[in-house]
Amino acid sequence: MRVAIAGGGSGGHLYPGLALAEELKKRFGAEIMFIGTEKGLESRVVPKEGYKITFLPAEGVAGKPALRKLRAAAKLLRSVIGAKRLFDTFEPDIVVGTGGYVSVGPVLSARLLSIPVLIMEQNVVPGAANRLLARISGAVAATYMESTRHFPKGKTYLTGNPVRAGILSAEKAASFGPFGLEPEGFFTVLVFGGSSGSTSINRAVTEGLAHLEHGLRERLQFLHQCGHRDYQAVREAYRGAGFKAMVAPFIYQMAEAYAVADMVISRAGATTLAELTALGKPSVLVPYPHAGAHQEFNARKLEEFGAARLIMDEDLSGRLVAEEIRFFMDNEGERTEMADRSRTVGRPDAAMRTAELVRSLVRMKRSV
Repeated sequence: MRVAIAGGGSGGHLYPGLALAEELKKRFGAEIMFIGTEKGLESRVVPKEGYKITFLPAEGVAGKPALRKLRAAAKLLRSVIGAKRLFDTFEPDIVVGTGGYVSVGPVLSARLLSIPVLIMEQNVVPGAANRLLARISGAVAATYMESTRHFPKGKTYLTGNPVRAGILSAEKAASFGPFGLEPEGFFTVLVFGGSSGSTSINRAVTEGLAHLEHGLRERLQFLHQCGHRDYQAVREAYRGAGFKAMVAPFIYQMAEAYAVADMVISRAGATTLAELTALGKPSVLVPYPHAGAHQEFNARKLEEFGAARLIMDEDLSGRLVAEEIRFFMDNEGERTEMADRSRTVGRPDAAMRTAELVRSLVRMKRSV
């Protein structure tokens, strides 16, 4: 089985594709080809994971002026043509679109070539690209029941959002070493704001250190992915406050990062939530405010289940973050209850379900 997986730009569209690729290789010995852009996160991560990747031009159009939309349309045409050339050589049995503008050209090309297509939707409210592509796809793999009403009946399946196997299998005791953190006697807070970091989260957490100083330096430690822009400032803030912390622009060992975390402070991207709920991690979610309402919808769903706590970006402050950290530190019973509720929402078998859907589409095509 040959599978082309198109998508990227951000971790939310990339990591579900990687999780699916891993499952397809394990179950069916599939040969995988990723399609992305040179500027996206996939250009760095996919080669590290050992997969081939082809870069095609792509650009989003939402909220852009007319001239930018024309440029994006030209790139889309080049992407369709480039994908056709790739498919003539690679000859995929199926093309999987993981969402976002990166997947549009390859999926359109697959449709023109009568190659089966599967669309993966990670959010409660689907984006424009997936709403369009679902009409020409063979099936849609949805994460939330609420999103299925936006897609054609009869070919939409509730699979959950695939999570990489390594995320689920990392052992806590062995995971502190790579980060230089203490395995005993400390409460560990994992902080990250998406693949590029979040200045508002970085600022609130570092400002919150002043409200955490009294008696907590010997009990509290941080693992903080802050992005390249704020790296020096965040690192100096922890040093100045005297807290033990490992600060990095980007954390590649996310399985180990989750394993050591007693609580998580993060954005509310769909992949992050899939990982948090598959693991049952207590969390404080801060939805990203500048990409529609996707993250807020996703986070509010978890809050309704008691599986996370929510702070809107405009309400974020150092004092409030410190209060949340103290709450989780001082209330083990609340942490345990939230972890249990989080696990009831999670779907650790989502990669397997999606892989089976891929196989069924390929079998249907071969039987025609």
